[in-house]
Amino acid sequence: MNLTDLAREHGDKSAVIMGGSGATMSYAELERRSNQVAHLFRARGLRAGMRIAVLMVNELDLFPVVWAAQRAGLYYAPVNWHLSAEEAAYIVADCGARLLVSSASLEPLAAAAAAAAPALDGRLVAGDGAADVAAAGAAAESLDAAIEGLPGTPVEDETEGWYMFYSSGTTGKPKGIVRPLTGQPFGTGLGTETVMRLVFGFSPSSVYLCPGPLYHAAPLAWSIGTIRNGGTVVVMQRFDAATALSLIEKYRVTEGQFVPTMFVRMLRLPAAERAKYDVSSLRLAVHAAAPIAVEVKREMIGWFGPVLTEYYAGSEANGICVIDSSDWLAHPGSVGRPLGVEVHVVGEDGAEVPAGEVGTVYFSGGSPFEYHNDPGKTASAFNPSGWSTLGDMGYLDDEGYLYLADRRTDLIVSGGVNIYPREVEEALAPHPAVADVAVIGIRDEEMGQRVHAVVQPAVAGAGTPELAAELIDFCRARIAHFKAPGSVSFEDSLPRTPSGKMLRRVVADKYRDGAPAGTSL
Repeated sequence: MNLTDLAREHGDKSAVIMGGSGATMSYAELERRSNQVAHLFRARGLRAGMRIAVLMVNELDLFPVVWAAQRAGLYYAPVNWHLSAEEAAYIVADCGARLLVSSASLEPLAAAAAAAAPALDGRLVAGDGAADVAAAGAAAESLDAAIEGLPGTPVEDETEGWYMFYSSGTTGKPKGIVRPLTGQPFGTGLGTETVMRLVFGFSPSSVYLCPGPLYHAAPLAWSIGTIRNGGTVVVMQRFDAATALSLIEKYRVTEGQFVPTMFVRMLRLPAAERAKYDVSSLRLAVHAAAPIAVEVKREMIGWFGPVLTEYYAGSEANGICVIDSSDWLAHPGSVGRPLGVEVHVVGEDGAEVPAGEVGTVYFSGGSPFEYHNDPGKTASAFNPSGWSTLGDMGYLDDEGYLYLADRRTDLIVSGGVNIYPREVEEALAPHPAVADVAVIGIRDEEMGQRVHAVVQPAVAGAGTPELAAELIDFCRARIAHFKAPGSVSFEDSLPRTPSGKMLRRVVADKYRDGAPAGTSL
């Protein structure tokens, strides 16, 4: 729905509540402020189809910014604030952003990213401390000051914009996912809110808990979708298991979206503490983004009740599979059946394989997309039939339920976050003590997987715990900490083909169940 209509209907109702502080933003305020920001975008020359970057923590001021971009027909690229300055600057520059909007609390990172993106026409700072940042002489304006006096009514040429999420590529460089703008009037929607309403039961009575960072696809898309359905979003600044449970009880949360790591942390709370919280208001606990252990899911269903629903999809939004609790209990381990699309499992020869046989998972009937500035990666995501893949492996059973055999060949999924090994390897390789390196994911009870580096030292026998610690610190200085290995082991040699390709699966098979004895941590 159009936010203007929602504001007219819901007025003072909370559109957003910050779980930590309890601060709220009503529908009327969100309408007014997002219109002011949209007018600011137009005044700065931003027209439909142009791009901005958003480097913001989970805070109220993020919502008027993304809604303004949405109603002004812009592409907006959320930037992970855990990235290094170099990594953040790459996204800001690569997406073609004309304007960067950042949180005052992220000023050092925002300033560094902006300095490395000379095509930017300007920078706006929002949130607590924005005025101080602007007054300190930073090349940035306070968002509040910039919109002061601007109309709180819609711009004349409202059309639907679109978020432009970045997903890591096989080269390690993140790639922007671009879907064509619809050109439709603002209020037409992007489809997510319709699926949320028709499939997941969202309505004006919904109170949705968002425990994840809003720079990720699902937290932001589902938060926007909740508001489009007239509900209220309760946002956590950072996830904490006990806090999440207390917010469910306090606000009588009806829907929430989680990654399996969050479930693990909830289950690790002492039984007496878990029992303190009333979670009976939950009608739906959605989870996605990473594989979930069968035992963990059974425990969660036993605790929360049959309200867990899992879906399998990507930021590309090219297809989705869904499975509820009852279906999952009958098909444990499955990620469900396709919704509005068809699933095909394809072998190496390009032909579909029989039920039970593992191959690459493709979707047909989904929406088109491309990877920004990477036609090669775009082409590789589609087969001659026009079906698209996220690169995951899996198989279908006789009833059409999909089971994933792998989350892309080399991809590490740690706590619901995608990490590509090559990027980590490229950060480690320059160290003089490293002759060769393979980065893999090894099993971790809490995170699902954790990053592990297998290093061939430049000097045989030089692998020590001290060198392992040095390599981890070296890596953390070059890329975001969450991508860096948490452990390192050493091998006299690593397997490569005659052409030089690393046989990563050979390494992964050796370490499948964890690091062997003698590993340096």
